[in-house]
Amino acid sequence: MRRMRNVKIVATLGPASSTYEMIRALHEAGADVFRLNMSHGTHEEIAERHAIIRQVEEDLGTTIGILADLQGPKLRVGAFANGEEELEEGQSFRLDLDSAKGDAKRVTLPHPEIFQALEPGASLLVNDGKIRLKVEACGKDFADCTVVVGGTISNRKGVNVPDVVLPLAALSEKDRTDLEFVADLGVEWLALSFVQRAADVEEARRLAKGRAAILSKIEKPAAVKAFDEILYASDGIMVARGDLGVELPVQNVPPIQKRLIRKCRAAAKPVIVATQMLESMIESPMPTRAEVSDVATAIYEGSDAIMLSAESAAGDYPIEAVTTMNNVACEVESDPTYTEIIEASRLADKRSVADGIVAAAREIAESAKVKAICCYTQSGTTALLVARERPRVPILALSSSKSTARRLALTWGTKCVTIGPLDRFKSAVVDAAKAARELEYATTEDLIVVTAGVPFNTTGTTNILRVAPCDERLIYATDPE
Repeated sequence: MRRMRNVKIVATLGPASSTYEMIRALHEAGADVFRLNMSHGTHEEIAERHAIIRQVEEDLGTTIGILADLQGPKLRVGAFANGEEELEEGQSFRLDLDSAKGDAKRVTLPHPEIFQALEPGASLLVNDGKIRLKVEACGKDFADCTVVVGGTISNRKGVNVPDVVLPLAALSEKDRTDLEFVADLGVEWLALSFVQRAADVEEARRLAKGRAAILSKIEKPAAVKAFDEILYASDGIMVARGDLGVELPVQNVPPIQKRLIRKCRAAAKPVIVATQMLESMIESPMPTRAEVSDVATAIYEGSDAIMLSAESAAGDYPIEAVTTMNNVACEVESDPTYTEIIEASRLADKRSVADGIVAAAREIAESAKVKAICCYTQSGTTALLVARERPRVPILALSSSKSTARRLALTWGTKCVTIGPLDRFKSAVVDAAKAARELEYATTEDLIVVTAGVPFNTTGTTNILRVAPCDERLIYATDPE
């Protein structure tokens, strides 16, 4: 199944997309990676969806990545005696550890760690920022606040604390249980919610024990400030604009999105842009023009993937949402301006042999009319470096590791093929030629570029490049040994 675009599409599964027929239809419509949201659904339901994805993959002979999104610590107020209360601007309101039901003057906030970190002047945001409180005085078990923006506050609404780094682990007990479950189940990516520091990522990596790659969701101001360290510790990034837009002024989000995408590309690590991309398609078969422009902007900026959340998980038009995203991507990438923007943002700083090899592969492919860049990769490093170059020709990633091939399903422009183990470079060239022909990227009359790291099975050793005919008879004739 060949996609006519480079950016990848992540689709979240849920009640609207849990059957074999629907998951297969979503993949055929354009979904490259499926997201399992651990905030919703039992382990039995998650396991069932996982099994269906693998069956679709086998039936269609494709490679599908699976991303398990851990819930993270959820901060919520307690319950109210009347179910809800109306807060007026300027009034006083207290948050405390008293378990009694709340009223118009107070409610419990059962998170002592918040009170430990608060200082006078800090902001508290309730119900996705619809209510804003300013802390006037606080102690180890209370915070007296002034209502800055009023509204209706009701049972168990979420609380955001944008001004301080909370002494909270990114992984709750539920997250630890979920992580172990999905890692054993066999997912390629683990997404961490509410990351604040690199140590959060390192903890998840210790627990994952190499069974899945770690993707950090950037949705807190603290994560933006510590982004370089978080990026270094992570295998990938999600720009999760929902909570980020709650905790920061909304006008700050677009430049942050652009900056983070560029840093991810420079580091050769995949980046997803997520949240509210086609929100209106939850209930409408057509998106708004603004939503289409938002999706297009993420593609023009060079993101590896764009994501659907409720649109595909619980919406009325999941297939239409994926199809729309696919169509927008194809249209944007056919625009000459897209190529100009992507190439203008290519980094010139090359520090290693691997950097030079992949840059040369891209330049040769574009100047010599080569049909594809084929990279043999065991860990995925070579393919990630090639994708960072954003070449004009397709990237074929060949790996003897099925998990690596599935993991690369999230990477820009990369078509993943699983092959048998190799012990010499010529075998990689032959396999690359066969794959390029079978996938109709090239004919026996064409040339391909092949890159790899020798010795094989050693991470980070991209050190060899060959321009080869796409006819193995010619390969053997020119290199009989």
